[in-house]
Amino acid sequence: MSTPLVIPHDATSDPPGSPHRSPGPELQEHTSAATAPTTSAGLAAAGRRSRFPTPRQRAPLLLERLGQLYPHATCSLDWRTPYELLVATMLSAQCTDERVNQVTPALFARFPDAAAAAAVEGEDVEPYVHATGFFRNKARNIVSSSRLLIERHAGEVPQTMEELLELPGVARKTATVVLAHAFGINAGVTVDTHVRRLSQRLGLSKQREPQRIEPDLMKLVPQPDWQNLSIRLIFHGRAVCTARNPLCQTCPIADLCPSHPERRLGRR
Repeated sequence: MSTPLVIPHDATSDPPGSPHRSPGPELQEHTSAATAPTTSAGLAAAGRRSRFPTPRQRAPLLLERLGQLYPHATCSLDWRTPYELLVATMLSAQCTDERVNQVTPALFARFPDAAAAAAVEGEDVEPYVHATGFFRNKARNIVSSSRLLIERHAGEVPQTMEELLELPGVARKTATVVLAHAFGINAGVTVDTHVRRLSQRLGLSKQREPQRIEPDLMKLVPQPDWQNLSIRLIFHGRAVCTARNPLCQTCPIADLCPSHPERRLGRR
């Protein structure tokens, strides 16, 4: 059984009221693992029986290895409340987390909650989110979602997938991020551009669309680890398995990767 993995949170790491990452409850610990071999020796034995271990055989060890590599991996967006995380995640569409973190301090100073944003029009929000791209749509969605939060949820962010998906500008990826990091609810696997790329390179899914990749990943690890897998694939995608010129020769999970150049040449 692999070592328990959680997305960590140290509530004492930031002064009171200051922005920090992932202030919500920790995600549930990894409580079970697939019955497939999860050690290098087990994988070697599996490799002798077949050409290369299956995704189900490799997934528990991948999860454990990534947990060791990125023990403090968590959401890169800065936020203090579920509402701020919701808005920041909406802004991160087609935009880097770094850029979002640059604009949200001024945005949240002016619109700290749903009531403040619901009281204005989209054009009032546009100057604050211009740098994130698609700013008109994003500003309009922030206002519309805020009004819906006021009308249906007393200004609070709901804690179900169905209710979140009713908000303008909120798709499944945004909803899974909010549920996982604001409320500790593993409702799915967040599939962003990094998770999509690594899922294919690591042979975890043959699909190309995020909505089809997600079910494949959800079958490979227990539900309590869905977001642990996602956030650590994201970190590995940023640090090592980049879109261009991935660092394959020094990759610490190369032995688990069917796309490694040496394996393609029959050397591994």
